[in-house]
Amino acid sequence: MGLLWIYLILINGWSYLLMGWDKRKAQRGEWRVAERTLLLAAAAGGSAGVWAGMYHFRHKTCHGVFRYGIPTLFLLQTILLTWLFSR
Repeated sequence: MGLLWIYLILINGWSYLLMGWDKRKAQRGEWRVAERTLLLAAAAGGSAGVWAGMYHFRHKTCHGVFRYGIPTLFLLQTILLTWLFSR
């Protein structure tokens, strides 16, 4: 279970930074990180990082798939982790 915690810390940190990087690229009018990449990072366990990045960087907060999908994914991942650690 120790490796799972390390993985979750790394994927959420990376997901958070990815949101910040995409916001910066958006402000500069450069090529952006694909929404699919951001959603895959969240689905891979980084939903907390993406969600925190959304509100810290004020990025993608009006997109429905992010506004509703990321909190839902976070809830599902939290339920799964709770079940895994309670066994």
